[in-house]
Amino acid sequence: MKYIVILGDGMADYAVEEFDGNTILDVADKPNMDYMASHGELGMVKTVADGMKPGSDVANLSVMGYDTSKCYSGRSPLEAASIGVALKDTDVTFRTNLVTLSDEEVYEDKTMLDYSAGEITTAEASEIMETIAKELGDDIRKFYAGVSYRHLLVWDKGSVNVKLTPPHDISDKKIADHLPKGDGADILLDLMKKSEKILKNHPVNQKRIANGKKPATSIWPWGEGTKPALEEFSAKFGKKGSVISAVDLIKGIAILAGMNSIDVEGANGNHDTNYKGKADAAFDTLTKEGADFVYLHLEGPDECGHRGEADNKKYAVEMIDKKVIGYLRKRLEDEGIEYKMMVLPDHPTPISLKTHVSDPVPYLIYTSNNETEDKNLKYNEKTAKDTGRYIDKGYELMSRFLS
Repeated sequence: MKYIVILGDGMADYAVEEFDGNTILDVADKPNMDYMASHGELGMVKTVADGMKPGSDVANLSVMGYDTSKCYSGRSPLEAASIGVALKDTDVTFRTNLVTLSDEEVYEDKTMLDYSAGEITTAEASEIMETIAKELGDDIRKFYAGVSYRHLLVWDKGSVNVKLTPPHDISDKKIADHLPKGDGADILLDLMKKSEKILKNHPVNQKRIANGKKPATSIWPWGEGTKPALEEFSAKFGKKGSVISAVDLIKGIAILAGMNSIDVEGANGNHDTNYKGKADAAFDTLTKEGADFVYLHLEGPDECGHRGEADNKKYAVEMIDKKVIGYLRKRLEDEGIEYKMMVLPDHPTPISLKTHVSDPVPYLIYTSNNETEDKNLKYNEKTAKDTGRYIDKGYELMSRFLS
């Protein structure tokens, strides 16, 4: 038996105005998800524990079977693991976005125009972060380049007693009420202001502006944390696992959990990612590399949710259904390989809010050699809730799936 989790990041939603009050999962053409929901187990699961922020870090750890009340130490340390930054016990890490702010002269008067600096490319961002590291880094605070707009600041003997706002939570909002507060806030704000001056005439930004693209006008630190420790997935569940994702956060969880993190060419964490390449990689790790379990993470729906792009989010869900789920089902069944597949989001990212929420999400579990009687169900939020099946502790879902 092979075990496959298809994680559509942020796939769940609220009523969408463009779709006459239906959710994305209501209107998306997704015959594979609907078939498996009708012939398997459908329900709701709470992936964000009470008192936790609804980040992809907390939610994905929960889906992977980890109790975040015991193991969670912050988002950015997970991303540090992905890019190979070894942390000391005294280090505090900060996820550091490259963002686009409006051009008011006074920093505090600016507005968050784009939390991703127009989906800046990794190559462009690396050049910018090299400049940031040279101009603003020192022996105490060091900057590291990541992927696209997602980067890292490591502060030796820093503090987590600080209040920082994820930039995707304040799209199109004034930043004044969301600047750093708490220990070291003055230093962080100073770095942000200095970065704005450094980046104003950076060659990468000049090229982006000339090409009609948004420039990266500032760094934005958030997601503070300390060195984490996760129990190995194989020891916890008795399965040899692999993870496929374009996102540093998910790759970092895989590395810390002792799983194989697989990179796929053309996978970019957006709705135009290399769906087939990810599906092929999942099939190969299960059939050629001896993995029992694969966690296939697709970021596209979440990114579209943050940008308020209803049509693109619908497209991402449909591509996940067709080019990932449908493709894998056919290949596995053609080879006579028995499998269990679980499909779910980590959290909702509603189009109307452009940020994450803590609401429970719909999940389905389908077993290829043990189909249930056809219940003619659709995979969406309402139908899953109407089943009455509810898992309150999200980290228990993985044991249920693997049993």
